[in-house]
Amino acid sequence: MIPPQTIDKIFSAAKIEEVVQDYVPLKRRGANLIGLCPFHSERTGSFTVSPSKGIFKCFGCGESGNAVGFVMKIDNCSYSDALRTLAKKYHIEIEERELTPEEQQHQDDRQAMFIVNEWANKWFQQQLWDTQEGQAIGLKYFRERGLQDTTIRKFGLGYSPDKKTALTDAAHEAGYIDKYLTNDPDTLIGSGVCGKNDKGEAYDRFRDRVMFPIYTTSGKTVAFAGRILRKKYDREGKEIPMGKYVNSPGSTIYSKTNELYGLFQAKQAMAKQNLCYLVEGQMDVLSMHQAGIENVVASGGTALTQPQVRLIKRFTTNITVLYDGDAAGIHAAIRGINMFLSEGFFVKVVLLPDGEDPDSYARTHDASEFMEYIQQHQQDFIRFKAQFSWEQVKTDPTKRVELTHDLVESISLIPDEITRYEYIRDCAQLLQTSAEVLTRAVQQQRIERRKNVTEAYNAQQRAQESESILPHDASSSKASDESAATGTPSPVPDKATMSKTEQNIRNLTQLLVRYGERPFVTFPNGSTVSVGAYILQQLEQDGVQITQPIDQRIFEEFKAHQNAESFVAERFFKFHPDPEINALACDLIADRYQLSTIFTKVAISENVVQEVEQRSEQDLLYELVPQLLCELKLSITNERIADIKKQMKQAADNSEQSMQLLGQLSELQSVKREICKFLGNRMH
Repeated sequence: MIPPQTIDKIFSAAKIEEVVQDYVPLKRRGANLIGLCPFHSERTGSFTVSPSKGIFKCFGCGESGNAVGFVMKIDNCSYSDALRTLAKKYHIEIEERELTPEEQQHQDDRQAMFIVNEWANKWFQQQLWDTQEGQAIGLKYFRERGLQDTTIRKFGLGYSPDKKTALTDAAHEAGYIDKYLTNDPDTLIGSGVCGKNDKGEAYDRFRDRVMFPIYTTSGKTVAFAGRILRKKYDREGKEIPMGKYVNSPGSTIYSKTNELYGLFQAKQAMAKQNLCYLVEGQMDVLSMHQAGIENVVASGGTALTQPQVRLIKRFTTNITVLYDGDAAGIHAAIRGINMFLSEGFFVKVVLLPDGEDPDSYARTHDASEFMEYIQQHQQDFIRFKAQFSWEQVKTDPTKRVELTHDLVESISLIPDEITRYEYIRDCAQLLQTSAEVLTRAVQQQRIERRKNVTEAYNAQQRAQESESILPHDASSSKASDESAATGTPSPVPDKATMSKTEQNIRNLTQLLVRYGERPFVTFPNGSTVSVGAYILQQLEQDGVQITQPIDQRIFEEFKAHQNAESFVAERFFKFHPDPEINALACDLIADRYQLSTIFTKVAISENVVQEVEQRSEQDLLYELVPQLLCELKLSITNERIADIKKQMKQAADNSEQSMQLLGQLSELQSVKREICKFLGNRMH
C-alpha cells in the first residue's frame, strides 16, 4: 500500500482543475470552472470545479469528489491505482508499504500484464524496423498503404514474424512467464500476447501479422490488434480459414467494449476542436491523422458500445460519423447512433463517395480537401435517417409506420426539448404526417422509458432492502468490499429519499465534516470540547441511533481520529481512503459551503437571515449546533408520537393499554412543546 505521507504529497500536488481538464473541457466562471458532466447526459454545463476547495461537484447528477475520486470514477479504477496515476502525472515517487497477500497479488497481476504489453509493443516495433522479414513484409505493407514512417512510429505499429514461437521464446528469455503471456478465460489474468495449445504450451497469438497497439487514454498499452497479410494453406494445399484481425482477449485490464482505437493520440485535438470524427477501422484513423485530421477515433470494427460513447463524451459532445458510401456503410452509420443521442450528442453523418472509405479518401486528398467534402456533405443524423429510409419505404404503408416508430424512438432519446421539437417538425414534413401526432408519440416514448427506469430503480432498491437484514457491520463491510473491488463508491442516499430524522442527522454530519475540530465549549481551565465531540456526546446521551451506514461510519471515523495531531475534519474526510466517505464529504463541502448559508437553510425567521452576514462563523456555530440537535430531537419525538398514535388505534378495545399509551403520548407532546418553545425563542 502507499504510505500516508506519500498520499499527502499526492493530494497536495494534485490540482483538481488540472486533473479534470485532462478529461473534460472547462471554462472559467468566476472563481470556479464549468464544463459538461462526463458522468451523465447534459447540454448545459452543471459540472463545477472549485480550485480553492479542491473538489468537483455536478449539480445535475450529484456526483462530487476530490481529484482522486474523479480519476477513480472516470477511469473506473481503484483508489490505489488512481493515486498512482496522479503520482505519475506529478512525478511523485511512490515507496509502498507491504500489501496484504491478496492486495499484492491483484496489484502484481495488473502491473505484470501492463509490463508484458509494453515489452511486447516494443518487441513488435523492433521486429518491424530492425529485421529483414519485418521490413520486407510489415514495413512494406504499411508504406504501400500510404503511411509515412512518422505516422508508423507515432502509433507504435509493429510486426509479428512468421514463426510459431518467436515472441514466446524472446519473452521467456527476457524472464516473462506464461501466466502473463497467455490468458486464463476464467480469471481473466494474462495479457494474451501468446495462446496456449492442448498440451498447455505457449505459442505466438499474432504470428505473421502487422500489429496495431491499443492504448488507454493515459497512454498505457492495454491490448493489440493484429492484421493478417498472407493466406495460410495446409499440407494438402487447402486454405486455412483465418480471421482478418485477431484481437487481444478480454482481461482484468482490457475489454474491447471499453476502448477506442486512436483515442490517446486524438484526445487533445478532440477537446480543442470540440469535435470527434468516428470511423470504423485502424487504417481509417491512421490515414486521416496523417492527412492532418487528428481528432479521429475508431470503434475497431465492432458494434459501438455505451462505454465507448462515454469515452468520447469526456472530450466533446459533437460527433461526426464517417462511413463508406455503399449500402452497408449507410446501414452501419445508422446502427448505434441512438446511444449518442441519449447521451446528449449533436450527431452528424458523412457518407463518402461510392468505392471510398476514410482511409482511401484521406490518402488521395489533403486535410483541406477532406474537410471541404465533410462540410459540404455532412447531414444531421435524424434528417439523414429520415430522408434515406423514406426513399425505401414511401410506397409501402406498413414500412412507413415502422420508419415513423423508429424515428420517434430516436427523437425521444434527445434530452433537449427544443432540439426534439425541431426534429419532430422536420420529420413530420418529410413523413407527411402531423407534428402533433409525432409529439404525442415522442412524449409517450419518454414516459414509457421513465417508467422502465423507475421500475428498474425500485427493483434495485428492493434488492438492497432485502440485503439490509444483514447485521450492520456485515452490510457495511459488504458495501466497502464492493467499493474496493469496483473502484467506485456505492451510491450515497440523497436527502430526498431520507426520513426527516435522517435528514437532520445528515445536517449534523455536514457540521462534523466541515467544522468538527473547531472549539465549541471552553472550560475555566482552558480545555475545550470540539464541535464534533459535543455532537457525539449529545447523540450518545440521547441514545440516538444513526440508521444511515455512511453517516455512522463518518461519526465513527471522527471519534477514532479526532485527537490525532493536526487533525482537520474537512481535510481528513475529503481525502479519506474510503471512496464512499470522501465522496459524501466532498458533496457536503460543496453543498452550502459557508456556515451562514447552512444556518439560513434551517432558520425560519427572516430577521435571522438578515443578521447572518454580519456575524462570525464561531457565533453562528454557537447558534446552529444546539438548533440542529433540537431539530433532530423534534423529528425523533414526532416519529414516536406517530408510532404511539398508531398503537392507540390498534389498542382501541384495550382500555388499560390505551391509558398507558395516552400517558406516553402526553409526555411526548410535553417534550415536543418544550423543544418547539426552545426553537421558537432562538428564532426570535
